[in-house]
Amino acid sequence: MDLINTDTSSRPVQAARRKSAAISNAIAFSIGESALGKVLVARSAVGVCAILIGSDTDQLSSDLATRFPDNRLVADEQQLRDDLSKIVRFIDKPSEGLDLPLDMRHGTPFQRRVWNALLAIPCGARVTYAALAQRIGMPNAARAVASACAANAIALGIPCHRVVRSDGTLSGYRWGVERKRALLNRETVA
Repeated sequence: MDLINTDTSSRPVQAARRKSAAISNAIAFSIGESALGKVLVARSAVGVCAILIGSDTDQLSSDLATRFPDNRLVADEQQLRDDLSKIVRFIDKPSEGLDLPLDMRHGTPFQRRVWNALLAIPCGARVTYAALAQRIGMPNAARAVASACAANAIALGIPCHRVVRSDGTLSGYRWGVERKRALLNRETVA
């Protein structure tokens, strides 16, 4: 004898969970123009999870897809219009700050620790990788700190551009050393 479950009371709950999972898996993104080139901003249900800078729209979209392979990426210019405006304004006038909720869940615990330390660096200030390692209580981890900076997907929001070599010179920057120089110069003038 086959038993048929006629209790449908759990079906709406299951449907709501599937819908919630689909929504939380979605990342909205938009691409705009700035003084530094094209800027991609992406937002999850938690906050901004990526700010990418580049010269090519397709390359930025591909970078986002690589960073978030398990998410559903949705182009949504209207939803992200304010975020994009804030980012462009920050590039032009960094002293005004960049007030956006950030979603740093994609980083490892160590990376998030470094990124939180980066958030404490004021506009116009610079810090070395070694000093940043010291700030997080790991004075021998300068290379790991540099790797955490390189893994940062939230350019400008997490200001890894403010980190320099121990001799004060500029080192690599995911979005190009010239962009790093331009950002630091704008912050110094501000």
